[in-house]
Amino acid sequence: MSEWEPSTVIGRKVRIGGGGPRQQVARTQGQINEARRSGMVLSVDKKYGTTNSKSSPEGQRLTKVDRETDIVKPKKIDVSVGKAIQKGRQDKNLTQKDLATKINEKPTIVNDYESGRGIPNQQILGKMERALGIKLRGKNIGEPLGGPKK
Repeated sequence: MSEWEPSTVIGRKVRIGGGGPRQQVARTQGQINEARRSGMVLSVDKKYGTTNSKSSPEGQRLTKVDRETDIVKPKKIDVSVGKAIQKGRQDKNLTQKDLATKINEKPTIVNDYESGRGIPNQQILGKMERALGIKLRGKNIGEPLGGPKK
């Protein structure tokens, strides 16, 4: 019998302090019917076991987000980053499609980033930085990347 199934307890009295007859757990319908015919006390208890489950703060966070009434729009790429991408791409004589091929992304991603509609992804920005040779994150956006670290 699993923890989640209701169990039927058979006994003459509630056992308090160890005195009185022991309770039995009925596992079959026949045992339940026999107890009813003999006039024994029946109780059905449903067990709620939480022994194997761990509480996750993620569920609490999602509940809190669900309760909020305002809708939060995702962050978008700053226009200055889009201009820097466009300038760096044009300096290297690349089309949006060429840049997308170079960084293994779709051309629509490059278009979204240049127009300021893209949702920032650090991996994509890193690929664009290496392909164009300019900084797109942090301070000094649009400046040339430094050489490899020593």
